Amino acid sequence: MKTRAIGQLDVSALGLGCMGMSEFYGQGDEQESVATIHEFLDSGGTLLDTADMYGPFTNEQLVGRAIAGRRDGVVVATKFVNERREDGSWVGINGHPDYVRRACDASLARLGVDHIDLYYQHRVDKNVPIEDTVGAMAELVQAGKVRHLGLSEASAETIRRAHAVHPITALQTEYSLWEREPETKVFPVLAELGIGFVPYSPLGRGFLTGQIRSEDDFAEDDFRRHSPRFQGENFTRNLELVDRVRELATGKGCTPGQLALAWLLAQGDHIVPIPGTKKRERLRENLGAVDVELSPGDLELLDRLAPAGSTAGARYPNMSTIDT
Repeated sequence: MKTRAIGQLDVSALGLGCMGMSEFYGQGDEQESVATIHEFLDSGGTLLDTADMYGPFTNEQLVGRAIAGRRDGVVVATKFVNERREDGSWVGINGHPDYVRRACDASLARLGVDHIDLYYQHRVDKNVPIEDTVGAMAELVQAGKVRHLGLSEASAETIRRAHAVHPITALQTEYSLWEREPETKVFPVLAELGIGFVPYSPLGRGFLTGQIRSEDDFAEDDFRRHSPRFQGENFTRNLELVDRVRELATGKGCTPGQLALAWLLAQGDHIVPIPGTKKRERLRENLGAVDVELSPGDLELLDRLAPAGSTAGARYPNMSTIDT
């Protein structure tokens, strides 16, 4: 596995998103999920991405069980701010300093670790000054509970304000061949401040793998059934984009998913995608992307096949929580 630096943190070139092992993408299999994490680590992967809200709470516990006895060499990234109850119901976005401290202690206990390597504010709380939230996160660093700080779905202005309080190591935001908005909105400030970028949903929530051809491919409890990009005419239009990617991938001798990940890796050495999967078979396919080489001509062609703004539909049913 190749490595990359995000900020001052060295990680594997590809991370592993663990969310779907516990929620949102249909029923999971814990034994297979743990085996997938172990195979990722055995393959040289280091960056595991989770959050307290996944499950809720159960995903951190799963990751904790998977890394028990293997903590050295594992970069654990988790998140707070989306407050949920034990029954799964939502409380809201909470960036208050006292909640930051409580959430961190709870995550440490669930993960079974004495520190979190990369701690993200999962969404920006528009009712709490970012300086207050990041100030509390900085106290966690001083206390040795957290090593590096991150933000998720934050605007350029918010990133600047946060970075002025404490260095921000990474920004996590959706980015892929079908979601290219970060290129103009946040990439310039990340380059200026030396902040790494961790794209989530780098495969377009699985769409760019070419495996999804109908809404019937989703389980009944799969959240993509309610996503605008997977509905009606949007779904049909977006399939055309996937088919264009598939054609190029066939010519390159790789899968569409590998091509999509290779494209992301080619966008900059500070970029570390975190494709999520709960199956070893899919993990192996994803890891193969690090060996796919794209020529300048390939990259130019992909820019034409999947230009910014070409995807139909909003990313979420409700985009009001995104800091723009």
